[in-house]
Amino acid sequence: MTGPQPTDRPPGADSSDPPGLVDRHDPAQPHAFARVVTAVRAGTAVRAVAAAAGVAVAGYGIAGLMAHPRATHPVHTLRWLLGGLLGHDVIVAPATAVLGVILSRIVAHPYRAVIQVASFVSASVALVSFPLWSGRVGHPANPSVDPLPYGRNLLIVLAAIWTVAAAVMLRRAVRARRSTDRPGRSPR
Repeated sequence: MTGPQPTDRPPGADSSDPPGLVDRHDPAQPHAFARVVTAVRAGTAVRAVAAAAGVAVAGYGIAGLMAHPRATHPVHTLRWLLGGLLGHDVIVAPATAVLGVILSRIVAHPYRAVIQVASFVSASVALVSFPLWSGRVGHPANPSVDPLPYGRNLLIVLAAIWTVAAAVMLRRAVRARRSTDRPGRSPR
């Protein structure tokens, strides 16, 4: 039998087109391939603009750092930045991975995401405000440089974060309880 072989190509498709791809010859989808190409190009353009803006902001910051060395202390700033990078790679990233594994084993599914978000936000706030609550800024001769009790304020912010997290978990628990009390309804 040397008749036509069955293929998964639609009629009218070139034999060079691989099977399973969008048929560019199908009149029902004349621009499917063009839409994909346009979307990829638009994403590339957005990333390029964002990268250029990031490089410009970083350049502005570095220029300001170097233009006023007595006020900005470039050596101390570089040491702080390198310490932050090392601290992230040596402490924060491994601790986050371990915390994620522990949470996935001990926290029930509906509450896991809430705990993870609250933990992430808490760690971010504590890390960003570290120079303030650790007492590394300010000058003893000028108490107005560091006038607030930043340690106490950090505790207030963390309490607010975890209060919101507890409220969200309580709401999820109440919804789950109500959905199990009514037969035929699934929890949301």
